[in-house]
Amino acid sequence: MTENIYLFVPNIIDYLRILFAFISFYYMPTEPSTATAFYLLSGFLDAFDGHLARMLNQCSKLGAMLDQLTDRITTMCLCATLCHLYPNYMLFFQFAMALDIFSHWMHCQSAVQRGSTSHKKIDLSANPILRYYYHSQAVLFTMCAANELFFCMLYLNYFSTGPIIPIIGVGLWKLIWVMCFPLAVLKMLISCIQLGAACENYAIMDREDRSKQTTGQTIEQQKKLE
Repeated sequence: MTENIYLFVPNIIDYLRILFAFISFYYMPTEPSTATAFYLLSGFLDAFDGHLARMLNQCSKLGAMLDQLTDRITTMCLCATLCHLYPNYMLFFQFAMALDIFSHWMHCQSAVQRGSTSHKKIDLSANPILRYYYHSQAVLFTMCAANELFFCMLYLNYFSTGPIIPIIGVGLWKLIWVMCFPLAVLKMLISCIQLGAACENYAIMDREDRSKQTTGQTIEQQKKLE
């Protein structure tokens, strides 16, 4: 009996993530609390799909693509909203969106073209930063969570700074985005490193192809001389 890939548990979780994300987008203009709740719920479920895929032996290319695109699209749509709320910082949010999409796309495609089954399984022996980032679940989760919280709390902070913390007199939403800001910037730097590594992977493949082409031409010339 053929397995129904569409009904794999991790893929169903990704469908729910997409649904919750679009519910969040619907409420973003008018109901910040509801929008934030659904946005964070969508992000929270991201911590389970990969784990369940491995535990249930339900890893799939469809699931991997759904997971990647859902991550990118939800963050991008939130940044699009932030461009509207904070027009003076539009360039920063545009840069964040462009870098995220560009670096992940280049990295994933270079991984596939070099024969890897996942962008997280590419040979990173020459890059200790990316190796540590992708191979440490705690680091990966912390960085991604801090990045999402930074943008999400910026969104909430536009409407309210949040409950005031008595000791320091700062709103909770503002405190969270300020604390997450350094990690969000660090994640951008890692994306730049990831982009550089992906470009180098392409350069390696190009050099290999050109070397093979040159070798082939040399052999062909020798045959003609014979």
